[in-house]
Amino acid sequence: MRLRTLPQSLAGVSLGLLLAVADYEVDLWTAVFTLLTAVFLQILSNTSNELGDFLKGTDRSADRQGPAYTLTEGLISEKGYRTMVWSYAALSAASGLAMVWFSFGTFFSYGAIITLFMGVMAISAAMRYTLGKNPYGYRGYGDLNVFIYFGIVSVLGSYFVAAHVIPNWYLILPAVSVGCLSTAVLNVNNIRDIESDSLTRRTIPVRIGERNAKIYHIFLVCAGWAAMTGYTCVRIFDWWHYLYVLTLPLFIIHLVKVWRLSGRALDPQLPLLVTSTFLFSVLAGFGFAAFLVI
Repeated sequence: MRLRTLPQSLAGVSLGLLLAVADYEVDLWTAVFTLLTAVFLQILSNTSNELGDFLKGTDRSADRQGPAYTLTEGLISEKGYRTMVWSYAALSAASGLAMVWFSFGTFFSYGAIITLFMGVMAISAAMRYTLGKNPYGYRGYGDLNVFIYFGIVSVLGSYFVAAHVIPNWYLILPAVSVGCLSTAVLNVNNIRDIESDSLTRRTIPVRIGERNAKIYHIFLVCAGWAAMTGYTCVRIFDWWHYLYVLTLPLFIIHLVKVWRLSGRALDPQLPLLVTSTFLFSVLAGFGFAAFLVI
């Protein structure tokens, strides 16, 4: 399930829900099933990715820079693994339906239909990264999809499910922020795997080279911070709103390491950035929610 990636799935929805809590009254069960759906979708994406790579003969054990794959190590059969993937697809759908029901009380309202459509698209995107006849992950479109689903859809979608409205245009800024940081997670993974990916994939680092990919990585992290700072500035000033700044040292350490290291040595930077992004998102959201309480 690649448990170390799961906080990444919770970053955007946690921020969206906490921002909704700061502005509206949020139903507890809606929040619970929103978080649960995000986790199931992340696991579905992880398992689908491994199955797709296995079926296409990529990411062999000899080439892996990250943790070993279950299928390539022979720890589970292909049939059993397919069953597991579809089970997580079913769990994602069931949890998503529960989320919509607790939020809207129906499946047929305008808001419920929009949310259900986004859910179908999210399940499809989670499975089609490396699965299918024309997987977008092999053509260098992974960054765009991560930005959209882990950033825009995750933050704005969870806010909409909780509040039933998007009250202002600048709510796009925290969505862009998490989208950029989530894309950076994929990018550092692709920088680590640039040598093996060059044989089978056209990821961004493969296309532009390792040095330019690291410059791109710095841009993504800085853009994420700039977007969140912009959102904080357009809200009513309070020091609590800057609580996320506490995570700045983690991002600085990460960027220094990414610039200096290559290959397998970059692997620890993946969980570091995932954890940093999760803390960044939770502290940013909590800073706005706690401001009302205090």
